[in-house]
Amino acid sequence: MTLAVSVMGLSIAAAMLALILMSLRRREPVVPESDMTEALQDRLWQIAESEERYRVLVEATTEAVVQRDGQGRITFASEGFAALLGVKPLDLIGSTLSPQVIERGASEQRADGVRVVEERLVPVDGVPRWFSFIEMPAAGSADGPNWLRAGQDVTARIEAARSLDEAKSRAESANVAKSRFLATVSHELRTPLNGILGMADLLLDTRLDPEQRTYVEAFRTSGKALLGLVDGILDFSRIEAGRLDLAAEPFDVAALVEGVVELLAPRAQDKGLEIALDLADDLAALRVGDADRVRQILVNLAGNAIKFTQTGGVGVSLARSGEGFLLTVEDTGPGIPEERIPILFEEFEQGDDSASHEGTGLGLAITRRLVERMNGTIEARSTVGRGSAFRVVLPLPAADGAMSSETPSLAPRKVLIVAASPYQAPFLARRLSRSGAAAVVVNSAEAGLDALSGVAFDALIADRSLGDTAVRRLAAEAARCGVRCSLILLSPFDRREFGAPNAAGFDSYLIKPVRARSLFDRLLEPRPAPARSTADATATTGTSQPVPTKTAAPGRRVLLAEDNPINALLATKALERLGAQVIHARDGLEALAAAEGQGPFDLALIDIRMPGLDGLETARRLRAREAETGATPLHLVALTANTGREDVAAASAAGFDGFLPKPLNLRALPALLDRRQEAA
Repeated sequence: MTLAVSVMGLSIAAAMLALILMSLRRREPVVPESDMTEALQDRLWQIAESEERYRVLVEATTEAVVQRDGQGRITFASEGFAALLGVKPLDLIGSTLSPQVIERGASEQRADGVRVVEERLVPVDGVPRWFSFIEMPAAGSADGPNWLRAGQDVTARIEAARSLDEAKSRAESANVAKSRFLATVSHELRTPLNGILGMADLLLDTRLDPEQRTYVEAFRTSGKALLGLVDGILDFSRIEAGRLDLAAEPFDVAALVEGVVELLAPRAQDKGLEIALDLADDLAALRVGDADRVRQILVNLAGNAIKFTQTGGVGVSLARSGEGFLLTVEDTGPGIPEERIPILFEEFEQGDDSASHEGTGLGLAITRRLVERMNGTIEARSTVGRGSAFRVVLPLPAADGAMSSETPSLAPRKVLIVAASPYQAPFLARRLSRSGAAAVVVNSAEAGLDALSGVAFDALIADRSLGDTAVRRLAAEAARCGVRCSLILLSPFDRREFGAPNAAGFDSYLIKPVRARSLFDRLLEPRPAPARSTADATATTGTSQPVPTKTAAPGRRVLLAEDNPINALLATKALERLGAQVIHARDGLEALAAAEGQGPFDLALIDIRMPGLDGLETARRLRAREAETGATPLHLVALTANTGREDVAAASAAGFDGFLPKPLNLRALPALLDRRQEAA
């Protein structure tokens, strides 16, 4: 207990004692002196206890307390405040001393007159410390109100907050630097890849002998693999840097999943695998979200399943899950050891511990991050030797007006499916059952013949993978038993080799992976499929024949602004093969001069990153000139290796009409020229 507090306490006690004595003197009858003395002692003890509680409370909650009169003179100081100045509390009474303030922080004035301030003081020991003070008015004198100031040391909190702010600032600076690095790396890696893949495409369009064609296809395949690796690394880096923005636009998730499965089908069939798709009937397909990232999730999962599966197949299913949807990818691969599943979605991890598989192990890590960004969940289940299943739930809401598709009724038809198939046959049976049909699946020709002889089926679906002789026997038996519709299941590679289905006894065919609408069309209106052209058959079989050159727009004039000579040569040759006349500019200034002096042009392809005047500024100046002169706007298409959403937005804001990423897809050029020709 400080001396000042004791003095004040004793003064209060004396005053109260005097009041008690006066009160007692006025009362009747007169209280004996001994009783009065005992009452006074009890009262003094109560006052002392109250004063002690107040002292403990103050010292527990504050470190420095000082009270000053209207002239700034100290009327009370605690031990903690006196210690800051290196003196005793009584030595401060009447003085105006105060610790040196070297920095002021936050300040707040409350409505009740209380003021909160933060100050950095220099105590007597010379080590600066932060204090948070509460100032409030107290009972004063003729000189004005007294001010009570109570403070606590908050050095640790202030320094921690400042360290956090500094760390955040450094992290933000690092993210900006990382984003710039990503943009540079993306451009510098994609630019040579554009030359490699583009030149490979040009070579494949020339007359090559089989050996040369094999070599060219080999380095094109390697280039695509390298491009996939670059994309994976860049995507992961964007996510880590927090630079991945998700779109919120309506898209058809059923059409997206069908497209991905058909895209991956050749890769699976090259390995002798089947890939099948099952779409739920009660799913509202139109959703709001980022279609590109949903596609990336599915490509990663289904692509991994194909890569690690050696026999059997891959099954992809899409179903409703609450307000969102569920994507499931199953396979008959080697499976994943149970102890590796918890770390499967970590960076640089794969299904097993060996180095026998290609890839960085970033695919599943990227997939998990994308799913989490969409507030979804992903899980893996696997049994070694039997395969794996990945389930992704994405809570993407249905778009306004979205409705589930109507499924035709096939009741009460009976359909026999004969296929040694892990996914396609069960998926077909599931689809038929939901439509009201009774579906029976057997896995051999002999079992199929037995089933036909015992039950009157309305339709037969037989897989050609059972063998030509077996399926022909099945077709003949079905015809003998009066089956109304016989369909043959073919892979795209089988279509040309198998020939006309009618010649084998079938009414029509289904191409794997089977689309639901194709299944219903064949079963509801069985008829021979029209013969396809030779060009279609060639494209389906995947043979690497030279692609006939299409003259998209003879005489069309194209301005090409590209600083890289290899990419310029590639685009020039591709455009000239399409009949276009190309004027090449090596930078933005040359492009502006060509547009003014050698125009008009029908199309301008402008690289975004060029030395000197870049593509964005070139587009702005071209648009400004058109606005001044009233000239017809030139169709501007941006060429860039930076494919982020912010890059597309920047190109659009600069005045570009289109956007072509590098490596340049040469097959996109005819459509650009055709569109300009139609507009003309």
